[in-house]
Amino acid sequence: MSVLVLNAGYEPLHTVSVKHAMNMLWRGVATVEESHPEETFGPFPKPTVLRLLRYVKMTWAYAKRGGLKLTEASVKITWEQFSHGTPVYSQAGVLKRDHGQCAYCGQPVATTMDHVVPKSRGGATSWDNAVAACEPCNQRKADRTPDEAGMRLLWDPFVPTREDLAW
Repeated sequence: MSVLVLNAGYEPLHTVSVKHAMNMLWRGVATVEESHPEETFGPFPKPTVLRLLRYVKMTWAYAKRGGLKLTEASVKITWEQFSHGTPVYSQAGVLKRDHGQCAYCGQPVATTMDHVVPKSRGGATSWDNAVAACEPCNQRKADRTPDEAGMRLLWDPFVPTREDLAW
């Protein structure tokens, strides 16, 4: 038996085996849209239709038969965006994790990244030591710790999941 997989916008993508569908549910990349209510696998009903939680960009490959007539299309889906684990550290990732909001004043205009413990003081360039900051707060803090600058963090930096950065 096969399970129909829909994109986040309810467009049909392809079919997968029940085993593959259950794997997608356990990984948290899809939700059940239709199922066999009398059959379950652990906490999940046996699915007949799944919908992806995030929109997947598709590339199409067309086969021609006798001229320009398009007779079939195959979908190539890249699943790496659903892989689990810690995302690679980046300034853009810090800004996205903090939703572009300054960790010192709370203004939604953070365009710079600040090391909580300055690099010159042995602070690491890592998720746990970086926050989004607006330029005035970043300049005011300068090469000092928040305590030395008389500033406080509105939240503690943390290592995000890929899901945190996906939205």
